Amino acid sequence: MGRASQLTKAGGIFHVTHRCHNRAFLLKFASDRDTYREMLREKVHQFGVWLLDYSLTCNHVHLLIEGQERGEVSQLMRNLAGEFARAYNRRKGRLNAYWGDNFHATLIEEGSYLWNCLCYVELNMVRCGAVGHPREWAWVGYHEIMGQRQRYRLLDLERLCWRLGSADLEEVRRHLEAALAEAIAQGKVERQALWTESLAVGSTGFVERMKPLILSGRESEVVETPDGLALLQETPAPYG
Repeated sequence: MGRASQLTKAGGIFHVTHRCHNRAFLLKFASDRDTYREMLREKVHQFGVWLLDYSLTCNHVHLLIEGQERGEVSQLMRNLAGEFARAYNRRKGRLNAYWGDNFHATLIEEGSYLWNCLCYVELNMVRCGAVGHPREWAWVGYHEIMGQRQRYRLLDLERLCWRLGSADLEEVRRHLEAALAEAIAQGKVERQALWTESLAVGSTGFVERMKPLILSGRESEVVETPDGLALLQETPAPYG
């Protein structure tokens, strides 16, 4: 089970990242990203989870997934990764591993914490310099949130609004457009390891409550950042 140690005994909202083997650009072709997205859409329905956002790059993926049970998210990722890798290798006539490490899942508190993570996911291709704005990249949730992609949608926008604490999708759209524009104008698009390497991100109370529920193979500790975020992080493994 991919990084099962980083999923809780219960469900929750997870920022899931999965990289290609050796960070190779195995998703560099649009047709492969389209295939992954279609498989993702099928698996979301199959395993009964909610997809809140996504970004597919040329060598890794970002998914914001909510599941009522731990096993739903883990099974989806394991099933999706295996099926996509087998299909890709058959099509390309290759035998090598497709995915590098197992996927990483960071538990995210709803509300403002989910909002900040969503903006981080949306800005992924801006961060790597491929585009100037998410609207210029077809394989990101931005187009569905803004209502520009109607067919074969993946996102549960009603669920997203609820978890963000808003009953108005138009309000979410306005705020997202403003937040992305501000981040890009101010150059605040840098990588933030807290969203991809932590076990959990949220308020101190949330992280403290989640700590005993997260299945971790190593000791973990709660760390508070200067800007008021609480992170649950694994303590470094001892040398040797």
